[in-house]
Amino acid sequence: MTSSGGPPTVETIAAAAGVSIASVSRVLNGHGARPDTVRKVERAAAELGYVPNKVARSLKGGRTRQLTFAMPDIGNPAYVSMVRQIQAVTKPLGYRLLLHSTDAVSEDELDVVRSLADRTSDGLIICPIRVTEEHLAALTTASGPVVVIGSLPEGARVDSVRADSVSGAALAVRHLVALGRRRIGFVNGPADTVPGANRATGFRTALAAAGLTADEAPTVTTDFSVEAGTAAGHRLLDAGPGIDSVFCANDQLALGVAHAAHDRGLRIPEDLAVVGMDDSELARAGHPALTSVDLGSGERGRLAAQMLVARLEGGAPGAGPRGSAEAGRVTVAPRLVVRASTVGSDAAALGGDAVPGEAATGAASAGARPQDAPAACAGSAV
Repeated sequence: MTSSGGPPTVETIAAAAGVSIASVSRVLNGHGARPDTVRKVERAAAELGYVPNKVARSLKGGRTRQLTFAMPDIGNPAYVSMVRQIQAVTKPLGYRLLLHSTDAVSEDELDVVRSLADRTSDGLIICPIRVTEEHLAALTTASGPVVVIGSLPEGARVDSVRADSVSGAALAVRHLVALGRRRIGFVNGPADTVPGANRATGFRTALAAAGLTADEAPTVTTDFSVEAGTAAGHRLLDAGPGIDSVFCANDQLALGVAHAAHDRGLRIPEDLAVVGMDDSELARAGHPALTSVDLGSGERGRLAAQMLVARLEGGAPGAGPRGSAEAGRVTVAPRLVVRASTVGSDAAALGGDAVPGEAATGAASAGARPQDAPAACAGSAV
């Protein structure tokens, strides 16, 4: 604090250090000066309580070293896995990660994209579960680089990392069919979302391939929560007597269905086999542990972070400085992780598509393309 009571300025620091204002400016902005000048300026700045204005400096230099990750639900374990891997990539490079929960509200998602114009963040990773024409317009005209974790229409000029949840749902159904289950119910999230639509497509396609039909329309919940899964589980079991298994669009719904089954005195998996999706920490913590389709949440976060950094730093194949290359598109392949909620203790019941639960940890990247550098990837999976 200066003698007048105001915050220190370059002028007051220059006077205290006995050097020119230009010398103070060079030192404070890291542009170099004679060693004795640097020592005088740093000592005077410390004595006066000078605190650098990082926001002002970032506006002048054009970089904040901050990135934003916007997700629908900050409490969903799948997004927590993404956060960990995004930070593992970006933190060592000197970036801070800002987290924002959109609650899957489209206008909130659009506001986050548009806020790049404020220059408070250098880039954005976002997970929209609904993609409208307005989303595409905002994404393609964003003021900074954006990477979408999720499915985008073919030809969208936006970098993206997506899961193949259509194939993932098919893995779950094939597993249940291989176990002899024939009355398979489905608990989905909102059908008007990208994940809800894709998982319904995979479920119905796999049923048809197995020569089965859905006896009842899939139960559509209002969200992807455990509470919604419990209510949906009761509705499904009421509507479809004799259902011997249930595939759920995420692990939270699957745990809710398991709660409903326990409420009714049903045994898992003897009376009702249950499969989830995401292979989150909830799947491993359930009792019995939950068979789940691993969509590589952490791997998608890692690849998205690499792609965003490549846009910011330049030099990576397929993802150079913004506007210099085609949009990158990476697909992470799913895999089925089998646990007690479908096979009990019968390890021999593992199907050809499955891996045992004990091998799940650390293997979420299996099937991802590419492994080392973000680049466009062939394939029609969404």
